[in-house]
Amino acid sequence: MKRERVISAVAHKNTEPVPYDIDLTIPLAGKMCGHLGIQQDKLWDWFDNHIEAVLYRKGQYLENGIYEDPFGVKWDRSGADKDIGIIKEYILKEPKMGTYHIPEPNLDYVDEITAKLFEVNRDSYKLGKIGFSLFERAWSLRGLENFLADLACEEKFVCELLEQILDYNMKIIDRALTYPIDGFFFGDDYGQQRGLMMSPSAWRRFIKPCLAKMFEKAKLSGRTVALHSCGNISAILGDLIDIGLDIYQTVQPEIYGLKEVKEQFGAHLTFWGGISTQQVLPYVTPDEVRKITAETIKILGKSGGYIAAPTHQVPADVPVENIIALADAFKNQ
Repeated sequence: MKRERVISAVAHKNTEPVPYDIDLTIPLAGKMCGHLGIQQDKLWDWFDNHIEAVLYRKGQYLENGIYEDPFGVKWDRSGADKDIGIIKEYILKEPKMGTYHIPEPNLDYVDEITAKLFEVNRDSYKLGKIGFSLFERAWSLRGLENFLADLACEEKFVCELLEQILDYNMKIIDRALTYPIDGFFFGDDYGQQRGLMMSPSAWRRFIKPCLAKMFEKAKLSGRTVALHSCGNISAILGDLIDIGLDIYQTVQPEIYGLKEVKEQFGAHLTFWGGISTQQVLPYVTPDEVRKITAETIKILGKSGGYIAAPTHQVPADVPVENIIALADAFKNQ
């Protein structure tokens, strides 16, 4: 039933209840499990979520909370941020590849975690996932400010770097699509609160063609395509629809008017998110969480096309009581 609800929502059919998903950061997941008295591997079932995703990124932890990702980027996770961290040093100090080579993806790991997704045999909508898909991967190697400048001044280097990242991703997609996953999820933040981090023309020149190739690979196999981007990306939502996007995560209510974005893009996109982790969940009471959640579902769930969820992995500053209230509102629609 849960998988079928997501399929119906993506097909823009009314679903009662609407499908939902709750994902927590590592510190909050620990608090939640302590409060409930359950193991962390039981949290998904306690939420009774509708979606499972496997992330195709196998890194390793070094000393003192340093995480090294598959591209060799070292992230300091010794502080409060246990999920992402802060980059210790950028690998590409100049706008050229130099002696650095994009690694070959670990396809054995793709096999391993995708197979496990089906061994559990839950009733869920199953997604393969590539985080830091293009822009984020490029700036993680080069530095955000540097790469934004490169978009304006170093066209040849930008194209070379993104092409190599795309080749890496396409090999993962090819392998993942040998399994009966329902869709593919790409993470790549383009937005800030007031708009894109780059000009729409730069996004269309460099990012869109690569993204279109990844989308096409998944779409030709009959899978749905989901994209996560924080921030206001309204300037390119039409472009994303044109290249085949099915599900947009995450629609932030502090950025978008929910009624307006539903009216403008709701016939083409399924929205995933809508419950603010920025201005709602950390601050309001549990009763207000229930009320706001019901209102959001009413707006975005009209005529299908909605997966109810927080707007991001929920951070540790959100009270456990509010997560329980959110889960209660989802379960008792």
